Amino acid sequence: METQIFALKTTANREDQVMDFITSNVQKKHLEVYAVIRPHGLRGYIFLEAKDRQSAEESYKGVPYARGLLQNLVDYKEIEHMLEEGKKEVNIQRNDIVEIISGPFKREKAKVNRIDQQKEEVVVELLEAAVPIPITVKIDSVKVIRRDTEEEIKE
Repeated sequence: METQIFALKTTANREDQVMDFITSNVQKKHLEVYAVIRPHGLRGYIFLEAKDRQSAEESYKGVPYARGLLQNLVDYKEIEHMLEEGKKEVNIQRNDIVEIISGPFKREKAKVNRIDQQKEEVVVELLEAAVPIPITVKIDSVKVIRRDTEEEIKE
């Protein structure tokens, strides 16, 4: 069975919401869409692997922030390099001091309270905040800048 890959234009930074809507549409309507892919670092587009254009178009009908399929099909080789990242091992530990590198708290320093590997999220507390408020951010939105080495020795 031959599948086709379609590029779906979306509103930038709404790719995850569009993916959620499409995934539920595919399940509800039993459409022949086999994969919904959001390439890391590519904003405003997601890719749909489907049986045909009609299935792909049906999957995003009525979905907010979905703008439409591009006319040309996408060759697998064109997006292969975006897919290879997959699950990478993240070296973040509790009590690490991190810098938030994207989002509304960009350039803020924070302390890691909890790590959720399944959801690929970390719960951090901003260091400069007057009141410590836990904030949940994606793991790839933070980078470790200082590690609490005493914590590692105690364990």
